[in-house]
Amino acid sequence: MTDAFSLIPASVLRNLSDKLYEKRKNAALEVEGIVKQLAVAGDHDRITVVINLLITEFTYSQQANHRKGGLIGLAAATVGLTGEAAQHLEQIVLPVLNSFSDQDSRVRYYACEALYNIAKVVREDSIIFFNQIFDALCKLSADSDANVQSAAHLLDRLVKDIVTFLVGWITVLDSVPEFDMLGFLPDFLDGLFNMLSDPSHEIRQQADSALSEFLQEIKNSPSVDYGRMAEILVQRAASQDEFTRLTAITWINEFVKLGGDQLVPYYANILGAILPCISDKEEKIRVVARETNEELRSIMAESAEGFEVGAILTIARRQLSSEWEATRIEALHWISTLLERYRKEVLSSLGDIFDALLKALSDPSDEVVLLVLEVHACIAEDPPHFRQLLVFLVHNFRIDISLLAKRGALIIRRLCVLLDPERVYRELSAILEGESDLDFASILVQTLNLILLASSELSEVRDLLKNSLVNPAGKDLFVSLYASWCHSPMAIISLCLLAQTYQHASAVIQSLVEEDINVKFLVQLDKLIRLLETPIFAYLRLQLLEPGRYIWLLKALYGLLMLLPQQSAAFKILRTRLKTVPSYSFNGEQVRQTSSGNPYHIIHHVPSGLQICEDEDGIQDGANSHNGINFASRLQQFEQMQQQHRMHTKVQALSRNSSTTSLSEEVQGPEEPPDPASWDMSGPPSRSRRGSGQLPL
Repeated sequence: MTDAFSLIPASVLRNLSDKLYEKRKNAALEVEGIVKQLAVAGDHDRITVVINLLITEFTYSQQANHRKGGLIGLAAATVGLTGEAAQHLEQIVLPVLNSFSDQDSRVRYYACEALYNIAKVVREDSIIFFNQIFDALCKLSADSDANVQSAAHLLDRLVKDIVTFLVGWITVLDSVPEFDMLGFLPDFLDGLFNMLSDPSHEIRQQADSALSEFLQEIKNSPSVDYGRMAEILVQRAASQDEFTRLTAITWINEFVKLGGDQLVPYYANILGAILPCISDKEEKIRVVARETNEELRSIMAESAEGFEVGAILTIARRQLSSEWEATRIEALHWISTLLERYRKEVLSSLGDIFDALLKALSDPSDEVVLLVLEVHACIAEDPPHFRQLLVFLVHNFRIDISLLAKRGALIIRRLCVLLDPERVYRELSAILEGESDLDFASILVQTLNLILLASSELSEVRDLLKNSLVNPAGKDLFVSLYASWCHSPMAIISLCLLAQTYQHASAVIQSLVEEDINVKFLVQLDKLIRLLETPIFAYLRLQLLEPGRYIWLLKALYGLLMLLPQQSAAFKILRTRLKTVPSYSFNGEQVRQTSSGNPYHIIHHVPSGLQICEDEDGIQDGANSHNGINFASRLQQFEQMQQQHRMHTKVQALSRNSSTTSLSEEVQGPEEPPDPASWDMSGPPSRSRRGSGQLPL
């Protein structure tokens, strides 16, 4: 620093920080002369020392007059350097740019003046600072000080003149046949794109014209450096300026068609630029982006060389969290395409995307949910991934019960279409069999049961269950579902009616106690009664034409009727149906036998001569036999599970009461939930637990 002070006299340094402008100006002229002498001598090291002195001691000083002197001194040093200013330009310009945000308006004014004089000297060399200058001018044009605004406008005109001059020269040089400007295009392409958002219409027009000419040349040139320019285009495709985005995505579209192998390493970044543009507010951009996306996907589907599957997968996963539905949909299409083309590579990276795919099941868009289910189903073609999917799905339902309520039916039904529905239900049942959250298990089983009873996707499963008593495959499915269906009394009753195990259905109904018959139960029963009137249960209604043969069906339905409040719509629906049952074909002896004794060891003598024997080992119906369902143990299994639910309910009630009462007070039993207005509980009396066979027809 001693050397620097020796280069500039103390009187000059003193005047450079004087409060009077004239003294600072005269001192700046002295600095200009000193720098000019050093430049003639080629002593750039000492010039650097002088510039550092002006920056550290003046431009970054705490005193406003020092900062003003530093700015005018830097401008004077640039004038002294003239044609050799370029090598010191970064050192000089950055402190001036920083001064644009100075708190003192006069310092900001002198910063504009200094940069104006610097730009007049270096002209086109200042273009490397175009972004920073443009940002500064945008801020200064709205400055609170009118003088600063005026100075900024003067600087703005000079910068525009320089830019226009540069674009003009680029266009002229490009028109010279002997001069290959395409080779230099990657060096100034970013600058041209930057000019597309300039406030000056003339500059925007010239830049657009130059870019159009270069793009046409690229189409006709056999040798182009696509890679370097692709990086620039990807950044510009995310510009805030609409016209810049459109131009960038148009260039990317042409590059994808022309670039060939050169662009393969850049495809992931290009995809990252395309996917957000698919949801752009400007239709022209959306159209070009979609066309580019399809072109890129078709290239990837046809070629197996060089694609960075992991990088593309990362981009697609990232875009799954986009706020725009169209972008999320295309991201899923990409994951699906990658699975088809590079299944092994995708599955090896499954841990990176699986959470995102599960989260997408909660997407507000149904189309997104359906697409992500297709991806999940494709992954689940491998047995380990099949179970993993359903385990994670149940986990997601558990932690987000609203997902089960809003999307549970959609998700499960779609999976049954994409995968084997019987396999899906078997696996879900196996998972739920060990579920520790009893409330959740009950809710999910009720959802699964309703889908099983009502959805067209499960028609084959229903047909299989209908033959549970005569078909080994149906019996096996019935048994596999039974354990988890025990979480819901109405689900078990529905399953038995579907499987035509009517005697067991009656036994389950008889096993219910007062705590089981609550509002939730009655709501589920209401749904079942209405489902019994649908075409799905037409076979059951037709069986009522033979009450002597299907007396346990009749008894089960009457049992349900006895549980319903008499003023409810479901009661009236079921009672009306039962009134249509013909009174012939069964006699008092049959009623007596079904109303007493062991329900699992009963013989019916039907007038037609057909003998039906039901016992705890199975059911025999003429020549058709079934053996293997131990209904007595199944009933015991159901009762044990319901006992767990009752204990769980009591513990919850005690826990709630203990939080509102003192330890010295007696903890009361849980109250029944309030009855909805539609339920008239004055109908059937409260029922304590009674033995099977005690519910009269």
